[in-house]
Amino acid sequence: MSLTSSTLLILVLLGTALAFAAAVWFWPRLGRPGGRPVLGRVGVVLTLQVLVLASVGLIANRTFLLYGSWADLTGTHGSMPSTGQDAAGGAAVRVLGRQPTDVPGGATPRIGGAIERITVRGEGSKAVVQAYVYLPPEYFQPGKEHTRFPAAVVLTGFPGMAENLLKGLDYPRTAWRLAKQKKMPPMVLVMMQPSVIPTRNTQCVDVPGGPLSETFFGTDLPKAVSGAYRVGTSPSNWAIMGDSTGGYCALKMALEHPEHYAAGVGLSADYKPELDQYSGDLFHGNNTEEKRSDLLWSLDNLPQGKSSFLVTSSKQGEQNYKDTQKFIAKVKKPARVSSITLDSGGHGFNTWRREIAPALEWLGGRIGAE
Repeated sequence: MSLTSSTLLILVLLGTALAFAAAVWFWPRLGRPGGRPVLGRVGVVLTLQVLVLASVGLIANRTFLLYGSWADLTGTHGSMPSTGQDAAGGAAVRVLGRQPTDVPGGATPRIGGAIERITVRGEGSKAVVQAYVYLPPEYFQPGKEHTRFPAAVVLTGFPGMAENLLKGLDYPRTAWRLAKQKKMPPMVLVMMQPSVIPTRNTQCVDVPGGPLSETFFGTDLPKAVSGAYRVGTSPSNWAIMGDSTGGYCALKMALEHPEHYAAGVGLSADYKPELDQYSGDLFHGNNTEEKRSDLLWSLDNLPQGKSSFLVTSSKQGEQNYKDTQKFIAKVKKPARVSSITLDSGGHGFNTWRREIAPALEWLGGRIGAE
């Protein structure tokens, strides 16, 4: 039974209600002296606490989309074999299934597009990562069989799951609506977590002796997706965006890999990695890589390519406001920077929902079909 299924939630809520009713009914009997009644009281209290916590946890998970599956919760993702290798015999995409989009007429791909769940095997990184791909309606329409569409990688924060981007933040629906209104071109979206290991916040860094997260997002991912879908292969066909940690990764990839990404969007982005128990040691004493991971340092000390950046923050409610202003000031030609600054907004879904549509429109003006 799925971790996010309504059936599971109903069963747990029903079990909690029945356990509470049973506790009230039998409590007078458990109030007697003796070892067995004491053990009974302890058992009742523990059972009710577990059920109440499970109910609250399931409700919170459905509300904030923290974990999409039991594997996400337990961190027991296994490697999956890949198919559809490219000409070099390395990077590959495997389609695990397809689902309709949540838009009017979404059951018909030519009207609503489609969402495919995939695994991507990175040629250089050797990482196997799950993602969702939104294919716009035009991808399936007659006359477009040879069109190679623009693509944007969309990243969650950490911790987070790709389902956040489908449900909580409505990226496919927003892209569909904007394309229908001619405010952006039809675009393929590759939606995923900003890490090659779901339980470790690798923050798009190639960890010495560990996960090669930068290699995966900076090089492997565009190559693999372009080999599996009708997506352009030049930087002018590719962009990357994300929120929070995902926003940091997006800006980092656009800054350090202009040969693959023409544009990067950071919604409430961090500007350097946060080292904590979720990241572990990302650099292992490599001071050069640690400095390079600080985007403000990189803008001052490394050459800037032709990438375009969009950064967002809020004057009140965001901790990254001052660093965002510093980032804007440090971007120099040939790079370009735009910004969205709200008067107030927190570090969460409500703020990002206000920014996603204009961010996608901005992207649509900087990448296009091949």
